[in-house]
Amino acid sequence: MQNLKNAPIGIFDSGIGGLTVAKAVIEALPNEDIIYFGDTARVPYGIKSEETIRTYALQITNFLLKKKVKMILIACNTVSASAKEEIIRAAGDIPVLDVISAGSRNAVSLPNHRHVGVIGTLATVNSNAYPEAIHAFDPTIKISQQACPLLVPLAEEGWIDNEVAKQTLHYYLDEFDESGIQSLILGCTHYPLFKEVIPKVLKNGNIEIIDSAESIAASAKTKLEELDLLNQTGGDFQCFVSDRPQRFHELAERFLGKSLNGVEVVNLD
Repeated sequence: MQNLKNAPIGIFDSGIGGLTVAKAVIEALPNEDIIYFGDTARVPYGIKSEETIRTYALQITNFLLKKKVKMILIACNTVSASAKEEIIRAAGDIPVLDVISAGSRNAVSLPNHRHVGVIGTLATVNSNAYPEAIHAFDPTIKISQQACPLLVPLAEEGWIDNEVAKQTLHYYLDEFDESGIQSLILGCTHYPLFKEVIPKVLKNGNIEIIDSAESIAASAKTKLEELDLLNQTGGDFQCFVSDRPQRFHELAERFLGKSLNGVEVVNLD
């Protein structure tokens, strides 16, 4: 059991966005070792078919299992929507948590919130994964969704608070101003990079922004406590990507606010 306690947590996403989950996990579980994989060669996932997404996700899952992780966090809403069950089967006894379940649970826990907005990639929105997850908790909640495919490449380029980003957010979010939503789920792990900008774009300043990265980090801590697998001596953070390590390194350090030893390129094919 001690060996499992010292084993790392595996986190993966299509690119840089899943670092929002890694950052939240580091804050919630500072003594855990983390292995992060960003599929930078094949980002974005949101415009690809479910079959392709499942293939990519299982390749990454196998990579993490070879690294002897004790838990897998799916830090990608598109993968959570399209491949969660396949990943759970591939992981066997290793617990698998996903951002859609975590964010949905957070949304329904807010008192008197009866209308939830969701923004995500085309694949996530078309999958109806958030409405299904939310309605599994409470079938009476109203849900409004909006696909925002341009936000991922903007986030990848670090264009967060410039005029292009603001105009793009207006294009996607203006319809929510008249919809009456009370909370807005950031249904892609790239989107928390815009968390400071989105309230400036929305006319209704009372809309609650739900960051599923914080939710899944809390769920991971609870699960590890239940399994008696909390590490007390770790804190190492390793990054692997499928392409563009230098660009990833620069964005990762800026976003995490800490220096990284390096980013290793892995070929999953």
